[in-house]
Amino acid sequence: MPAVESNMFPLGKKAPSFELVNAVDGKTVRLEDVKSDVATVIMFICNHCPFVKHVQHELVRLANDYQPKGVTFVAINSNDVEKYPEDSPENMKKVAEELGYPFPYLFDETQEVAKAYQAACTPDFYVFDRDLKCVYRGQLDDSRPNNGIPVTGESIRAALDALLNNEPVPEKQKPSIGCSIKWKE
Repeated sequence: MPAVESNMFPLGKKAPSFELVNAVDGKTVRLEDVKSDVATVIMFICNHCPFVKHVQHELVRLANDYQPKGVTFVAINSNDVEKYPEDSPENMKKVAEELGYPFPYLFDETQEVAKAYQAACTPDFYVFDRDLKCVYRGQLDDSRPNNGIPVTGESIRAALDALLNNEPVPEKQKPSIGCSIKWKE
């Protein structure tokens, strides 16, 4: 399966609103409910993608490191679960509980949210400032399955540290690379 790069959502663009069900507890989550006065991280992930599996533990570490600093995290799965049943809400709940996801794991059944964010791959990452303006979009770090580079979350950590220190977010941003979002026909 060929790897796909992020579409690189425009910097400065406001985060599209959403209202999705959290596969873990069945509750509806709106962007307005999880918005942070510091930074909000939106991640498009899924269960079956080897690129996501490669970084899952770092996603948990990243959230656990930055949530105490006021940063919020949300994961969204937009894949077609008819063709990829491993990504079903039931399996989302299972993976979230096994890995201890400290963030909501939302199911985008209509795929409208993925389209609004111009998400292209899993994983795909977005960081929004306190005004929900995009300040970072792209990769977690330079690690990929089988490239030997450790998973550190370095790229997103640099963006979050800049926001926390009231400094400009680094302008050089690399697209994420992963499996394509599994669009419905």
